Amino acid sequence: MTNFEVYKKTLSFSLLKFAVDLFTMVVVAGCMAAGFFIMNTTTDKALIGLAIGLIIGIILSVLISIFITNRIRAAQIIMMTYGVVDGKIPDNAFSQGFKELHGRFGKITVFFIIEHAIKGIFRQIGRGLDKLGRTVGGDVGESVTSAINSAIQILIGYMCDCCMGWILYRKDVNGFKAGCEGAVIFFKHGKTLLRNIGRIFGMGFISFLVIGGGFFGIFYLIFINFPDLFNTLASEIKEIGIRNDIEIKEFLTEPTTLRLFLCAIGGIVLWSSIHSVLIRPFVLVGVLRNFMAAGLKDLPTESDFEELNNKSPKFQKLYNRI
Repeated sequence: MTNFEVYKKTLSFSLLKFAVDLFTMVVVAGCMAAGFFIMNTTTDKALIGLAIGLIIGIILSVLISIFITNRIRAAQIIMMTYGVVDGKIPDNAFSQGFKELHGRFGKITVFFIIEHAIKGIFRQIGRGLDKLGRTVGGDVGESVTSAINSAIQILIGYMCDCCMGWILYRKDVNGFKAGCEGAVIFFKHGKTLLRNIGRIFGMGFISFLVIGGGFFGIFYLIFINFPDLFNTLASEIKEIGIRNDIEIKEFLTEPTTLRLFLCAIGGIVLWSSIHSVLIRPFVLVGVLRNFMAAGLKDLPTESDFEELNNKSPKFQKLYNRI
């Protein structure tokens, strides 16, 4: 199957995740609006109500992510994995994906523990890169290595998805061992997998300009019809800064610039959601194909585990749980 065929067959998961993301955004926005208007009418402290609503919305969004979004993600990845490795995906991919998760909840739970550990392993090695950059090139060297780190941090997100595919595909292997194998594949074949950086950033930049820019304009056309709302918000922010002797950026206390700032935030949030749901999965298929091919061609061995054990105490801690 080609990358596009795998993407198309698993698009239903992306659409469901998009619907859940939109619902989550509505929940957060609704909580913020409710907090703003309730506090504004009862105590005249609208900004505090907005903050309370935001906190409640974030808590609800985290719960939705844990119990709904992560299961959609896992179901999609296992179907993608079958597509790139076995070259076939069932016609009923949507229902089959969730069926594949039955009895594997333990492995999925293990994966999220492993995912945290893998990110920790990378941060540990990344801190070494920063230190090396400062030693070799001072501020310039540190900036270069920090930029490299930022790029690889994005790649690591893709690698975590690939690692989930590897764990779910390796049905008969202990979840922690499969997770260690996934970490080894990334660090052992890093040069090969880093070739995906151009594809990842190229498509990300284009989608940011088109989607983010488009929604910035839409939000602007909507927000310009509510001048009183932004006058109130700007006034509240300015008053809080004066009352608490806090330096508030001037653009947050001016209704016009505050409107533009919130338009930008809205555009970025929606771009992030749409990109992660509709664009990122297509990129992921290609990255997943390279990851699985590298792992199956050169299956990690005990000597590979030992080598990474010596480089990262965090990996060693994970390996000891096998």
